[in-house]
Amino acid sequence: MGTIGYYFLIPGINIVDALYMTAITLSTVGYGEVAPMTPSAKVFTVLFIMISLTVFAFGIKELTQFVLSENIFEKIKQKKMKKMTASLKNHTVICGYGRNGRQAAQRLLNHDHPFAVIEQEEALIKSQENINFVPGDARQDSILEQANVKKAKNLIAALPNDVDNLFVVLSAKELNPDLLIVSRLTEAGNRSRLKRAGANHIIMPDKIGGDHMASLLMVPDLIRFMEELSWLEDSPNLEEIAIDALPNKYLNRSLSELDIRRKTQCNVVGYRNAQGQLLINPDAHLKLESNSKLIVLGDATSISKLNTMFNMD
Repeated sequence: MGTIGYYFLIPGINIVDALYMTAITLSTVGYGEVAPMTPSAKVFTVLFIMISLTVFAFGIKELTQFVLSENIFEKIKQKKMKKMTASLKNHTVICGYGRNGRQAAQRLLNHDHPFAVIEQEEALIKSQENINFVPGDARQDSILEQANVKKAKNLIAALPNDVDNLFVVLSAKELNPDLLIVSRLTEAGNRSRLKRAGANHIIMPDKIGGDHMASLLMVPDLIRFMEELSWLEDSPNLEEIAIDALPNKYLNRSLSELDIRRKTQCNVVGYRNAQGQLLINPDAHLKLESNSKLIVLGDATSISKLNTMFNMD
């Protein structure tokens, strides 16, 4: 606009000089005019400067508002979350950040286990800063892939609707057949459907709550002990160890030879043999055989020592 205005309002000026006049006017560098200014050219210059300053001020205002707005920081946060999620491996994917999803996430946080949460309600996502969220609908394959479900080890389907959980289980199993899935269940009649879909473990929160209340009346001291354990900051954790995953030097050795208690402060509370039989508090002379599993109890420090001992880190 400035180049065209100067070209027609200043007599004898060429297009290059008109462009030059526009540049020095906009930049306010103060160089001299290339030709005598006519009254109409001076009026045009005044208007041109006022319009330019207005456009420049409006642009600064919009840019500042964009940078300082919540959207830009939210986009940066989402980009950071996507990068973190893409690097996850052998993690847990939690579908739904409702009551059950929050409890599961808190327990995983306490044990420093990597996880990602799929949630589509923005208010819940913004309420937590230390949770790796994947915004979206967990029923969609693309959202499950964003949570890196193909490289995940576990998945928790904690959506409030059984049909939605069934859909998530089917989709997740198709993307990762080796996935260990725990699903929430509301209606007992849907249990077989979830099982057929591929859920390894099915939990009914309402049933567990009722059993717990009844147990408080029948065995109050035991339940109180278990409650206190669950509320401890460094609460004990049960760990299942596949014998075949250990180095060969541990195969066919007895529990007494391993001396797990003295070396790691972990307690061996169970042993599942190759036939699937569970032995509670196994004998110290029991020898570890192929296709069996050890079940140990210990806090996070003890479990870490155990992993180091078995070269599982």
